[in-house]
Amino acid sequence: MKKNIIVAASGIFFVGLFVLATTLYNKQQDGELNRASMDNIDNVQREHSAIMGPLDAKVTIVEFFDPACGTCSAFYPFVKKLMDDNPGKVNLVLRYLPLHQNSDVIVSILEASRLQDRFAETLSRAYQSRDRWIEHHVAKPQKFWQQLAGLDLDMKKLNEDLQSTEIARRIKLDMQDAQALNVNKTPGFFVNGKRLTQFGYQQLQDLVESEIAASY
Repeated sequence: MKKNIIVAASGIFFVGLFVLATTLYNKQQDGELNRASMDNIDNVQREHSAIMGPLDAKVTIVEFFDPACGTCSAFYPFVKKLMDDNPGKVNLVLRYLPLHQNSDVIVSILEASRLQDRFAETLSRAYQSRDRWIEHHVAKPQKFWQQLAGLDLDMKKLNEDLQSTEIARRIKLDMQDAQALNVNKTPGFFVNGKRLTQFGYQQLQDLVESEIAASY
């Protein structure tokens, strides 16, 4: 009986030791990711990036996103709610990381829509109509083009702006910055330069709220 108790106790001890070691390792990894982010802080946000929310907000969420990404679509209303729940305190910077096939064309359309001040509306339409322009995880630009009706876009100008070297430069820079920051999947979040290392809705909310508490 005593032997069984000793064996059981030993098992519990080693399980606890494993959990502790795993926790310490994860914290170390999180720390290294955040140090890497701060070392490359200039890569987190650029002057050309689209911004939603008040420009003078003290808390900035930076999201590297792909409009063809289902998780990005799911997080979009959650991030907007975080902004709505903290009026005037939080803004959102959106950066492109087109990982799906043909997503580079979709983000070019989004960036061209910015030249007509219709970025937010076009992005919302992209997320709302994802099932209509994505097939087997492949973006279909022509089908997305068909979803733009009713957004008050000058389609001729939009098509011309798609050829802009400036738009191509911005998208390329976003992708280079993502690589420098080791962001290799979407969405990738930073809050005031701090990387969201443990991914999830609650984790993002906790990080945003901690930055609000520190900034206001």
